[in-house]
This record gives sequence, structure tokens and C-alpha cells, in this order.
Amino acid sequence: MAKISKTLQKAIDNLSIQDVYLKSSQAECSEGFDPKRTEHTELLVQQMHAVRRSEVIQSNEDELILKVYVRMGTRWVLPVEGQDPEIKAFVEADFIAEYAMAELLETEAVDEFSLKNASFHVWPYWREFLSSQCERLRLPRLVLPAVQFNR
Repeated sequence: MAKISKTLQKAIDNLSIQDVYLKSSQAECSEGFDPKRTEHTELLVQQMHAVRRSEVIQSNEDELILKVYVRMGTRWVLPVEGQDPEIKAFVEADFIAEYAMAELLETEAVDEFSLKNASFHVWPYWREFLSSQCERLRLPRLVLPAVQFNR
């Protein structure tokens, strides 16, 4: 198990999750791609995950709030030899994770927490969102693992 830095531990001790919500989303099948009538064995599934930014705000009640913006995405592509793959379908979503901050943290602690911890709180919402979008678009069913991030 990786050791947690003092900076990250201080952030963990001073932040408590308050909300996770969808900021924006986009889902599309390309022109001419019919997911109900296509052989999916040739399609590759690619995942995207990015912590886009974070910000500390002060609410009207003088509470400190950390907002972390996380983008998740999945796309189905058809490999084309010698060229970029053809994107046949994609689902993307931007989420915001909000945390109550007990005391103002240094930028280093906020950044480390945002990069290393916020995605764990967003992940269950992304799993559910992706699953429901796949069903609505009639894309192949994807079951994402409980947690999946590169260190």
C-alpha cells in the first residue's frame, strides 16, 4: 500500500464530501453507425479520465468549499491501419465533486487531494451514468470495475 504524504493526509482530515453532480455531458453515435445492427467484436473501447481543475470558494455562510472538476469518457473506435481510429460512438461527462473545508488548505494540499482522491468519489456516479447512456444508445453493455485509476 502506498504511503500517504503529510500534505495529502492534512487535506483528507480537513475535507468532507458534500456533493457530486453532473455539470455537462455528451453522447453520440456517428453517422451510419447502428449499434443494434453492428458486429462489436472489431470495436475497441477506450477510456478517458482527467481532473480538469479545482477551486476553493467561500459560500454566503462563510463556509469554505472545494470544487473539483473531473471529466470521464468512453469511446468505441474501429481501428484503421496506418490512420487514426474511426470513432463510432462516445459518452463523455463532466462532474463536480464538492467538499466542505474545515480550514483553508495550502494550494499543494488542495492539488494533491484533487488529483489523487476526488476521482474516487466521482467514479460511482460515472459508472451509473455510463451504464444508463449505453442502454439508451443501445451500445454494448459495459460494466466498469469498482475503481480503476492509474497511479
